Amino acid sequence: MSSLATVSTAVRKDLHDEDSAAYRWTDAVLQRHIERAVLEYSQISPLEQKSTLVTVAGTRDISISTLTPRLRVSHVEWPTLQYPPQFVPFTLWGDTLTLDVVSAPTAIENFFVFWHKVHAINGSVTFPSTHDDIIATGAAAYAALDWASFASNRVNVGGDNVWGKYMDFANVRLTEFQRMLRDLLPAANTLRTGTLYTPAVERLRSQTTDPGPV
Repeated sequence: MSSLATVSTAVRKDLHDEDSAAYRWTDAVLQRHIERAVLEYSQISPLEQKSTLVTVAGTRDISISTLTPRLRVSHVEWPTLQYPPQFVPFTLWGDTLTLDVVSAPTAIENFFVFWHKVHAINGSVTFPSTHDDIIATGAAAYAALDWASFASNRVNVGGDNVWGKYMDFANVRLTEFQRMLRDLLPAANTLRTGTLYTPAVERLRSQTTDPGPV
């Protein structure tokens, strides 16, 4: 089962920072890097949400300020419970969603908002445990990059090249993190439509031979 503690332990192992009496990164700093990795992961593989909101009679504008932490709105269904579902165009400005329909709602009605949310890790964890390594890889990269930047202009007991070793480690892990995120991309979080029948009108095909006079 994923948790902030299990991911933190994995990150410390990667960073060789397992001496609890002399941690190089405090728990708070490490958590900040983990949350940054979770945010980037969420951009690619967000938590998919479906929320029921209500329209306001006489206006196309609806507040979606309660949908947080929100990455983006995918699509809007209105009116609801139709088959096939009725998805309507919309525009978004700040926390105001505007239904781009000819006639504004005339009464208080439910509508469904399908949206992408940032994953949680502090408390309830919303991403699968199989993705722990992705988060840990990104967090270790950011932690090492942060330390390299901090140490570059400081005297280091391990020698002047210590910060460079952390920078090299960070670059390798960042490359790996980005590869892992790319692997999540195919067909992720997209609304797909299709037909379950063969169209009655045959598609036109380009003619490649000349049959001659008939």
